[in-house]
Amino acid sequence: MRSIYSLLTTALFLAWTGASLAATPPPATAEQVKKLVAVLQSDANQKDKADACRELARIGDKAAVAPLAALLPDEKLSHMARYGLETIPSPEVDKALREAAGKLEGMQLVGVIGSIGVRRDTKAVSLLAKLLHSPDNAVAQAAARSLGSIGDRSATKALLKALPEVSPANQLAFCEGLLRCAEAATAKGSRKQAMEVYDRLRNVSGHHQVATAALRGAILTRKQAGLPLLKQALHSDQFLLFLAALRTSQEMPGQDVTRLLAGELSGLPADRQIPTIQNLAKRVDAAALPALYAASKDGQETVRVAAIRAIAEIGNPSATSVLVGLLGDSNQPVAEAAQESLAALPGKEVDAAIMQMLASGAPARRLIAMDLIVRRRMTSAIPALIEAARDSDAKLRIAAVKKLGELSGSDQLPGLFDLLGKASSPEDLEAAEQTLSAVCLKATDPAACVGQVESRLAQSQPAQKCALVRVLGAVGGKKALEAVCAAVKDPNAEVHAAAIRTLGSWSGVDAADDLLGLAKTADSPSDKMICLRGYLRLAGQGDVPLDKRLAMCRQATPLAQKDDEKKLLLAALGSIASVESLDLITPYLDQAGTKEEAAASAVDISDKLLKGNEAAKVAAKLVEPLDKVAQATANAELAKRATGLRDQAKSKAGAK
Repeated sequence: MRSIYSLLTTALFLAWTGASLAATPPPATAEQVKKLVAVLQSDANQKDKADACRELARIGDKAAVAPLAALLPDEKLSHMARYGLETIPSPEVDKALREAAGKLEGMQLVGVIGSIGVRRDTKAVSLLAKLLHSPDNAVAQAAARSLGSIGDRSATKALLKALPEVSPANQLAFCEGLLRCAEAATAKGSRKQAMEVYDRLRNVSGHHQVATAALRGAILTRKQAGLPLLKQALHSDQFLLFLAALRTSQEMPGQDVTRLLAGELSGLPADRQIPTIQNLAKRVDAAALPALYAASKDGQETVRVAAIRAIAEIGNPSATSVLVGLLGDSNQPVAEAAQESLAALPGKEVDAAIMQMLASGAPARRLIAMDLIVRRRMTSAIPALIEAARDSDAKLRIAAVKKLGELSGSDQLPGLFDLLGKASSPEDLEAAEQTLSAVCLKATDPAACVGQVESRLAQSQPAQKCALVRVLGAVGGKKALEAVCAAVKDPNAEVHAAAIRTLGSWSGVDAADDLLGLAKTADSPSDKMICLRGYLRLAGQGDVPLDKRLAMCRQATPLAQKDDEKKLLLAALGSIASVESLDLITPYLDQAGTKEEAAASAVDISDKLLKGNEAAKVAAKLVEPLDKVAQATANAELAKRATGLRDQAKSKAGAK
């Protein structure tokens, strides 16, 4: 097996190597460079010369330097010439650019200065230093930035020397150049040189971006010795410097930085305390906790809330007692923040504290403990919640039962059945019923739950039986339906009524036959109405096939004797867009108690049919019913709609 793996690995490596070699162009030949140079020196158009410059940037050598440099004064090709020169690995390029910088003016000079910076030509420092004093601001600024790109000691000295006399228009570019020099010095390990630059720039006024960058550099290059600067900036009268200090501290690891920020926290105004607290949270350093504890207990509400949230972000379980103590704070947002943070805080210590609250706290704290148990998904607390569900305090008892519904699984059903069996008040019964329904609905095997519910029915009292029947209705399914139908025959009137109502609200069409049968045989008018209403509601469901819905309505027609029952039938028929449904509706136009409902249903069906794909085919069958609707209804608007639809039907049917 290993030999096959080795062969495959070798094959893949060779394939990749071959592809890489194939993708790498062969080295340029002198002949190729010569041809491109010839284009530059010919009378070729601008595009061809620009393309040649672009290609020389890729393959050019010393032979291409002079021809490219000759184009530097050209207003249209200077940019492409520099593009070609910048990548050629030859000192002749630097020499050519320096010579050009001594001759050119305007934008061509600016461009050449930029190319010198790109190539970091240290021999050009003295030239660039002179150009810092150019009357052309664009030239002076380009020189400053290029010196920054070169970034050696001589470039730094040139910029520092020119800085005091720089014009306001050029100051930002000079500072940018110096910042580049400082970064280069830092990268080379020349921290003293970098600090000199940063300290000079900290005193430059007028550009906040310079001041903040210089502050950052001055602190970071000093490392531990930069902490006094950080502390000073936290209290600066410039808010931007305060923010820069905070951002800089994020780049500084170690508890000393955390302790500094924490130590200064109480002495800062509220608008600075909040971002400082947020910064401490990001450090995830327990050294900040004492200061955050203090901030969470006193002061402005927004500061206290920020401190509490930061405690949770740091995530140290030692904060448990502080957060528990804040749960009872008189300031509601503070108490709520403490609860949120306690829910998020990791650790067994937190769980233990919550369990202690549940066992012995005041009622309000016990309710909070229940909420925290669910939010932390503390399944180990289920036995304690079951115990709380037997408490003498009704509010606690019902809350515990509801929380069990959120936390429990089907394994806890026996204990939940016991709670239901001992429930005495309607509120307790309702809470236990809701919990059982919730647990059964989220079970991976609802059918197994149904079996357990069914087994409890026989040994339960009537009130509990009613609740269990409703649980079966919530779960649904064939087995649950059979159990509910059996409960209809219960000799207890309350259980019978609960079963009838549960069937009447059954969501699946699988209950249709049972509902129809009960509607036919019911002794009680209310039972018949509940079952007929449930049956016709199922007949009106759009997910049931149309032919089945029609068949259901036909079967229900003989049962609909009273006007209320007939109206239920008409509502179901009105949802079925077919000529057959219309035929069943039409007779009710002749009955005073149902003619308006029949008219509305007939118009709705006709409207849908005339907009359907088979409108022409069925149109002739709609004319007579619509004419009858127009004559029967007392609703002028409905009569107008019926007349308009009748005319459409005649037109589509080809009648004159």
